[in-house]
Amino acid sequence: MKQVTVIGSLNIDYVTSVESLPAPGETVVAERFDLYRGGKGANQALAAARQDCKVVLFGAVGSDEEGAAYRSALKLTGIGITHVRTVPGQTGAAFITVDRTGENTITIAAGANLKLRKSDITRHRDAVEAGSVLLAQFEIPAPALVEAAIIANEAGIPVIINPSPTNPVFPWERFRTDYAIVNETEAHEILGFPPSLTEQALVRDMMHQLRIANLIVTRGADETLVFRREGEPLSIPTLPVLPIDTVGAGDAFAGCFAARLAQGESLTDALRAANCAGALATLGAGAQDSIPDRERVDQHLVYLSTPNHQYS
Repeated sequence: MKQVTVIGSLNIDYVTSVESLPAPGETVVAERFDLYRGGKGANQALAAARQDCKVVLFGAVGSDEEGAAYRSALKLTGIGITHVRTVPGQTGAAFITVDRTGENTITIAAGANLKLRKSDITRHRDAVEAGSVLLAQFEIPAPALVEAAIIANEAGIPVIINPSPTNPVFPWERFRTDYAIVNETEAHEILGFPPSLTEQALVRDMMHQLRIANLIVTRGADETLVFRREGEPLSIPTLPVLPIDTVGAGDAFAGCFAARLAQGESLTDALRAANCAGALATLGAGAQDSIPDRERVDQHLVYLSTPNHQYS
């Protein structure tokens, strides 16, 4: 099996469901409260594993009951957790509010995630070098991510970065990013302007400065755009759905995309599968339970070529 190496966060998600998201200063009453396991690193690792990839996860949980339970749960998924450290203190947490349309707001308390160190990566560089792709996000300290990316660059392993939440001082110039996965808001924040097919030269110039080869912009129900430093942009259709909960949809996309690339699929095919995975993930509650497996993704790839079809 091909290996996806994931460097990322592990959180406990505290999720409230409401009629509509509160405005500033407004108090709303939740219709439901749930606890889930999340964190972009663990979510994306699980998404890759469900596409039949071997997955090795680097991260950190706290020494609390939540951290011990999280490690036990990950073992059952088959994800390699040898490099998930248990550190003093609390496991990371995310406080999520979801409205009736599936839109959400998220507040992160990083906890143990902040204690993932550069040295945790350096002394286990062989685990990074053994992977077919490296996948990372911004919910962990930048030095650990940068170290992993540099090792991957040196080993000729594709680097996939999901820069969420965005970091205006992240040192992109320190390494090469083969694929950056962003939503429209993140793309605007990273580039300094909204990406547009009519401004390809400007987008490519910024990608060159940031050392990004391919910028993948997800746009909800609209087609996913791919800006490439070499070649014309791509536009990949999404799977039309009636979303229940959009939490974790981007992680399902990123993990599936990484797995499909690791397994040798073309950029276009990997993106089509990722679009399906992201859409299907919105049909269930929570970030991890709703992540689809390979069989389900493959079953729905056909819908991408069926006009006006909506799956729910």
